[in-house]
Parts: sequence; structure tokens; C-alpha cells
Amino acid sequence: MNVLVVCSRIPRPTWGAGTRNYALLRALAARHRVALLALVDGDDPDLVARDTSHLAGLASPIRLVQVPGGHGKRLRQLAAVARGRSYQLDECSPRTAAAPLAELLAAEHFDAVLFESALTAGYPVPSGTHVIVDQHNLEYELVRRTFEQERNGPRKWYAALEYRALCSAELERCRRADAVTVTSERERRILAELLPGTPVAVVPNGVDVGAFTPAAPEEEVPGRVVFTGTLGYHPNVQAVLHFARACWPRIRAELPDAEWQVVGSYPPAEVQRLAELPGVTVTGTVPAVQPYLRAASVAVVPLLVGGGTRLKILEALATGKAVVTTAVGCEGLALTPGEHALIEDDPDAFAAAVVALLRDPARRAALGAAGRALVEARYGWERCAEPLLAVLETLGAAERGRAGTETAVGVRGGRI
Repeated sequence: MNVLVVCSRIPRPTWGAGTRNYALLRALAARHRVALLALVDGDDPDLVARDTSHLAGLASPIRLVQVPGGHGKRLRQLAAVARGRSYQLDECSPRTAAAPLAELLAAEHFDAVLFESALTAGYPVPSGTHVIVDQHNLEYELVRRTFEQERNGPRKWYAALEYRALCSAELERCRRADAVTVTSERERRILAELLPGTPVAVVPNGVDVGAFTPAAPEEEVPGRVVFTGTLGYHPNVQAVLHFARACWPRIRAELPDAEWQVVGSYPPAEVQRLAELPGVTVTGTVPAVQPYLRAASVAVVPLLVGGGTRLKILEALATGKAVVTTAVGCEGLALTPGEHALIEDDPDAFAAAVVALLRDPARRAALGAAGRALVEARYGWERCAEPLLAVLETLGAAERGRAGTETAVGVRGGRI
């Protein structure tokens, strides 16, 4: 099949959604011909961010569309509120991308268009072209959870308005698709109930088990804790600020030599200021997270808000790390509490779990070994991508069946 993939950023295995998009693009390219349209941040001076050399052999043609980036974001959010529109929908399916997408669709026939989330799916496609929406989050659910958890008045007000503008539009875009994919069975059940008649399949998040490999015990730095995640993403910012306020002082009181590394790109000022706390390092953007995971004794995922499933947990497990997370942090993953990770929502219990693991190398090793075995068995990307390939095969088979029926009717009617 000939497949066009549409992404809100260039697929790249260096951050959450980008890792998923890159892995699925590779899986598609192994069996199908693939083209790509991706948005790029017009404000980003880093030309490396626009590099597509890592996609050589995976997609052709590759069309990049420049869109406004972080500069002026707050003004655009307020403008969206004033118009009663969803900021996220406007940003991820901008009008400036309509013409380039139409040109690609007119230049050749595509059997299917895969949109990265409903946020990017706001464009018409030719009749006879299948539409697949890959929901790596239920975006409306993420915004609603932000509203429910948020204590900052303006942010809470904005989340409420964004939810109202986003929810029905996101679901309608999914309803118009020929198939929707999600990352967990929980989300599949939600959409199956909300969108009767629309096929919904689970395409789990995965991990490159060859790139993330278990660390040797001697690589671990005693007392070191790590958090990994893009820090331009509000749920991650909220998580590290919560951990710094509610958990880190308790951990340092028990273990004065403990260290915490906050590893992730684009940390805002409030996260950068955490480096002023005893034992805390904020790295900013790093070439790869593997060295930081390998050197850590414990990985923490103290998320209060989330959507989809967390690649940061799968990467930590693949590296053989003991993980402490919240229930939201590991939502949708097949983790058994106490076997693959420790799951605590209460801040005191979360801090106590981290301290207990830092003091118990044998327990850390057991959790890490079980976690690695789990990702090898269930979460390698080749296995995780198979349901998406099956969706394409089903759509292709249905198309071939219709074509066969039309041909038979034509023969019987004497029109061929």
C-alpha cells in the first residue's frame, strides 16, 4: 500500500510522541511505500531539529511545513479562547499545511493517510483514501485531568475552556476516520463506547530493546535518582515540581547524600531553579537519555496527569532500572505492582519507596530484571507495531473485496 503519514513534528526517537511516530514509520516502511508531511517549528533556530537524514530510506517524499513555534504562544492561546476554538487543534492542523498536504494527495494516489492524533487530522482527503488516526493520547482527557489537578487559577481557567473547545471536535475527527488506534485497552474501551461503529485497535507504546539495555551493577551511582522526560510538556513539569516539593526533602532527610537528576529538553525557569536544591541537577537537552538511566539507582515517574502510556517507564524498565511511579504514571501498562515497579500515589509513601530501594540493591536488581523481562516479552517495537500493520491489511482487504465485487457486477452487466 501507499501510505502518507502526517505528523505535528518530525518523527525522531528523542522524545515521547516523536519516538512512537518514528517507530511506527519504520514498521510501515518495512512493508509499504511511505511518504511524510511534518510540521516544523518556525521559531527554532536549531537546524538539527529540521534534519531528516535519519529518515533516509523510510519515507519519500518528505515535505516539511513551517509553522509558528513557542514565540507568541500565550497570545495565540488567548486568541483561540476569544474565538471559542481549541488552541491545540489550530496549532497541530494549521491552515498553512492545507495546501502542501493537498499537493501531496493530488500528486499521487495514497491508499491511506495516517494522522498522528486527531489534532493533526483536520484536513480533507480524496474519496477512496482511508484515514487512520493514531491517538497516542486522548487529548481531551489529558486537558480535563489537567483542569481537575491544577491549582493555578489562570491555568485551570484555560484548561476548562480548552477542554470545551477540544472534546467534541477531537471525537468527531475520530468518528470520521476509517480506523483509530490507541495505546492501551483502557482507551480502546473508552472510544469504543463513545464512537460506536468506528474500529478502534490497540497499538501499544514500545521500546527499542536493543538501544536500551540493562546496566551493569557497577555502572549505578549509589543514591542517584533520575527523572527523564520532555520538559516542554506540562504534565512532566508538574510531576518534577511536585516531586521536588513533596518527596525530595523527605528523601534527603533520610539519605543526605542522595542525588536527583532531572533529564529533559526545554526545562522552563521553574524547573531550572530546582538545581538550587541540595543534590539536584537539571541537565537540559542531552544527546541521549541512556547514560543517565544506566547511572541511576532508581527511576521516578511521579506523574499526576497523563494520557496514553509512558515511554519513560518502558525505557527505564528496558535499562533494568527499579521504577517508582504513580498509578497515573503507569496507567495502561501491564505492570504488576511490587513485581515490575513500585506504585505509590501518596507523597510520603512515594518518598519512602524511593528510600527503601536506594538502601536495597537486591530489591532493585529483582525489580529491574522483572521489568526487563516484561519489555522483552511484550513491549519491543516490532511486536507493538504489528496491530497497526494489521489495521492496514484489514482496510486493504476490504478495498480489494469491494473492487472484486464491482468487477464481478461489471462483468455480469456486460460493462467490461
